[in-house]
Amino acid sequence: MERDDCPPAGRRWVWDVWAVVPIGVFTAMTVVGRMTDTSHPRRLVLDIAVGVVSTGLMVLLPRRPVPTALGMALLVMLSPAGTPASTAATLGIALRLSQRTAIAVTAVQVVAHLAQGAWRPIADLPFLWFAALDVAVHAALLGWGLWTQARRQLLDSLLDRARRAEAEQGRRVAEARTLERTKMAREMHDVLAHRLSLLATYAGALEYRPDSSPEKLAQAAGVIRTGVHQALDELREVISVLRDTEIEEGPGGRPQPTFGDVQGLVEESRAAGTTVAYDEEVDDVTSLPPATGRTAYRIVQEGLTNARKHAAGHPVTVTVTGRPGTGLRIELTNPGSSGVPLAPGSGTGLVGLTERVQLAGGTLDHQREPGGGFRLAASLPWPT
Repeated sequence: MERDDCPPAGRRWVWDVWAVVPIGVFTAMTVVGRMTDTSHPRRLVLDIAVGVVSTGLMVLLPRRPVPTALGMALLVMLSPAGTPASTAATLGIALRLSQRTAIAVTAVQVVAHLAQGAWRPIADLPFLWFAALDVAVHAALLGWGLWTQARRQLLDSLLDRARRAEAEQGRRVAEARTLERTKMAREMHDVLAHRLSLLATYAGALEYRPDSSPEKLAQAAGVIRTGVHQALDELREVISVLRDTEIEEGPGGRPQPTFGDVQGLVEESRAAGTTVAYDEEVDDVTSLPPATGRTAYRIVQEGLTNARKHAAGHPVTVTVTGRPGTGLRIELTNPGSSGVPLAPGSGTGLVGLTERVQLAGGTLDHQREPGGGFRLAASLPWPT
């Protein structure tokens, strides 16, 4: 537990040898000024002794400020030679310790100087004037010290707030980078998983139908080669033009997918051998927000990709309905599973898709049907 009479950590007093020198000079001047009083020659010895001891106590002031200041107050009661050191101690305590401690020490110093003035009065200076000057000087020292301490604390707090704001800014930048990486991973999964599942379908056809005609084998190989190039192009686009969801077109890349591309996505799956029943009942497609259209495209893309992976050869039903004011609803179902996935999956596609839909303000539900099939349903907002 930290003592009140000790300076707080990080706020240590610095009293070099040179800082004691001015106190010694003022003490010597005080002693010389009192030498004119020849009526009490023994007091000169007392003044010199008090001056030397009080100046020496300045070395202990940083370690034990309150006891040292009280000791100086006792010396002040004996001789004016202790005034410079006790005054410096009063100011130092007001600059560094708590307000309550500073007021208490200052009050003791005032009383000690009043006692000195009563015992050894100054010629041609009434005691009432001495008392008024004593109180005024110590009040000024106390006010100066407390004001300086409050100002320093205010500056320290502002500096601390600035450092915290800088650290917070760094944390926000790090979070933004993490969010961008997460977004990139989600985009890569959505784009590449769909493209690679198509390639796996054609590769599977080549593997299980080696007796096909050379023309069909060449055609399938050409589709695979084209798909690989498309996958590489899409990967480059995802890395280079990944932007916020409101950006319609990345620099140097093709436009982002929209709701109008869903039909082409379905045709692409049909060309790969998947039976897709597509039913679209959407009013006023032109008023559909671009971000909502892209999210709908990704939902259908993820659903068709999962159907090819886990239910190859089974039909897929895609239903899209909606109108402004009521929202857009997308539902994909397939009746069964082939048991062995056509291509390995990470299991994060639906997690990322759920996050994407929630960011768009919608909801996503996916579950297995009692007969072994799978159902994916999403609802997206569509303002009027």
